[in-house]
Amino acid sequence: MRILVTGGAGYIGSHVVLACLDAGHEVVVLDDFSTGRREAIPKGVALVEGDVGDPNLVAEALGAHGIGAVIHMAGRVVVPESVVVPLTYYQANTAASRSLIAACVEANVERFVFSSTAAVYGAPKQNPITEDAPLDPVNPYGRSKLMTEWILADAAAAHGFGCLALRYFNVAGADPEGRAGQSTPQATHLIKVASEAAVGLRDKVEIFGEDYDTPDGTGIRDYIHVSDLAAAHVAGLRYLAAGGQSRAMNCGYGRGYSVREVLATVERVNGRPLNVVSAPRRLGDPPALVADSSRLQTEIEWTPKHAGLTAMIESAIGWEKILMRGRDG
Repeated sequence: MRILVTGGAGYIGSHVVLACLDAGHEVVVLDDFSTGRREAIPKGVALVEGDVGDPNLVAEALGAHGIGAVIHMAGRVVVPESVVVPLTYYQANTAASRSLIAACVEANVERFVFSSTAAVYGAPKQNPITEDAPLDPVNPYGRSKLMTEWILADAAAAHGFGCLALRYFNVAGADPEGRAGQSTPQATHLIKVASEAAVGLRDKVEIFGEDYDTPDGTGIRDYIHVSDLAAAHVAGLRYLAAGGQSRAMNCGYGRGYSVREVLATVERVNGRPLNVVSAPRRLGDPPALVADSSRLQTEIEWTPKHAGLTAMIESAIGWEKILMRGRDG
């Protein structure tokens, strides 16, 4: 299968590219490098540089490379930023995706996997969350992704192609072989921030809110190892190729960890304490998000290989050390 991966130079996208290559597929990456890194693209992988919302560029790429499937990961992902600049998010995550989907319909692309998010659920009343839970996002990021899910589902029903919306919970860790990891400057993801602090690249880790209605007052999230998430995309394409039903699927492990639990694990793995400070709640953050991922695990041939907070944190800290060695020459 020849696959176009949009955002393939980014954190999750680079791991998806590796998973596709490991499975024997041909890959073409489309990226504008607004956050992605050129060095994240493996040698020999074709690159189309530009905006996923450029219809002419996308149409040319789909045709020139004979693309049969698209994994769409390009977009903006910072929840607090989406509250401040919502129109930017609706452009990058919704309008650009609509343009991409239209180009795929025109080019007769048969399969489409979309990078969605648990933010479509908002602040759910019950955890773990099933895919049938009410969709009520509380921030523009979640709304921009949900709108794209609707566009994709309607287009798939009208034009007869298979699609999956994979709703990510919190993604963490790095490729166990050290081939890829998160290199985003000024990243906001907790495990990335804490891993940078663990190796001395940050002087502190902030806890954004300690008054949530949770056992220790800090937010609870379901963390999934990035390599397991990448494998779910490849498994999703196999599922669609076998005639699987177009639908949404949660990507998580079904186990939530609080901010304090994560930081304690980082300290244990790293062997020394972090400088942890309190900070106000961030805009748009719900108290808890935990996945019911039984649909993914029963309907798709996907078995996680890296489940567990310790494995994620060990690989994340290991990646920070690789980056440090690279900077030191």
